[in-house]
Amino acid sequence: MRSTSLLALAAFAVPTTPLWANDDPWALLAAIEVDEIISDTSYTVKKTYPDAIRNGAQEFRITGYAVPMFPGVAGRDLLLVSDMGDCPFCGQPDHGASLQIQLDEDVLIEESQRISVIGALELVDDPETWQAAILRGARIADL
Repeated sequence: MRSTSLLALAAFAVPTTPLWANDDPWALLAAIEVDEIISDTSYTVKKTYPDAIRNGAQEFRITGYAVPMFPGVAGRDLLLVSDMGDCPFCGQPDHGASLQIQLDEDVLIEESQRISVIGALELVDDPETWQAAILRGARIADL
């Protein structure tokens, strides 16, 4: 009878790249479930994250369209949207995914400029906001 150690079998099951690396980052963000729980005396927002980002991600890369917090001024804070035609500021109740970006240095970025950024994806566990994730310490991958 042959015996194979569980450790040896596990070595074949462990992926060599992070799970999110092969996934569409916008699809992962859109898959975050947000439930608003309202009672007579309380308000809570419960978030459920896809397994691939349940613990965040140190090197999360995403490409989208920039919406700087202060257009025309170099800064570190912007919102990245998946599609400018489906942005959260266009007055439509159903809009595409968006992600707050905090760059590691001031950069002048034009509104609606398509950019790729890499940073640490952190989950927002605050039970009083719908914001579910933020990309911190981000750097521009290409302009």
